[in-house]
Amino acid sequence: MSHPTSQIHNAQDSVLLVGISGPSCSGKTTLSRLIRNIFPPGLVFILHLDDFYLTDVEIPVKDGIQDWDCVESLNLPELQSALQHIKEHGKSPPSLVSKEDQNSVAEHGVDAETINELKTKVTDLISKNKWSTPIAIVDGFLLFSQDMADIRRLFDLKLFLRTSYQAAKRRREARSGYVTLEGFWEDPPGYVDRIVWPNYVKDHSFLFDGGDVEAKLDEGVCREIGVQAMPREAEGSMTKCLNWAVELLADVIEKSNHDQ
Repeated sequence: MSHPTSQIHNAQDSVLLVGISGPSCSGKTTLSRLIRNIFPPGLVFILHLDDFYLTDVEIPVKDGIQDWDCVESLNLPELQSALQHIKEHGKSPPSLVSKEDQNSVAEHGVDAETINELKTKVTDLISKNKWSTPIAIVDGFLLFSQDMADIRRLFDLKLFLRTSYQAAKRRREARSGYVTLEGFWEDPPGYVDRIVWPNYVKDHSFLFDGGDVEAKLDEGVCREIGVQAMPREAEGSMTKCLNWAVELLADVIEKSNHDQ
């Protein structure tokens, strides 16, 4: 699939704002943390959409189950305010303390040699292009949905991960639970089939040919909204996914220097 053109980024900008989205358990947080690890210390920081949930008692209930996977469960004004702060100041709001970093992620499976090679590549690239702009990564399951179009427009680079229903279900059901604002949440039986996957289909079918989230992405739609889609061969391989993401970031860094 061809890559749409990302927004023009100038080295003088206060931040490069990167959105990483996709279905639950597609590797968003894992990828974000790997990128942070590969870039020089302090250059990359992460904001998690999960840090903008409403309080536990405010999460909407559908069919007798709390729905943590819908846009109504999020504090969108607070999220937009935080992103505007980052765009203006190049750092997270001082009042924002991440609870998401208390949640574990699965083993990434990327070998040390690959990580070291990417670190060397990125270090050389940053030195060559004299890049010092902070990179803010926001990871979240709804960042590119139509209901969040105003927020979607704020990102300079939009990376969309994908995974199959079977993989998402297996990974989600293997998780122990999630730290919330007021406690801890564990998915009840059948939660993926009743809540998680139907919501994903509803919010992201517009990105796919014929509305089928297991099919190819619609190149025209992705190009129009500036979404970069993970190659199909990277599904199930965080090594390939990481290489793809670093290549896109490298392209932005190189083009930024040439545009000065």
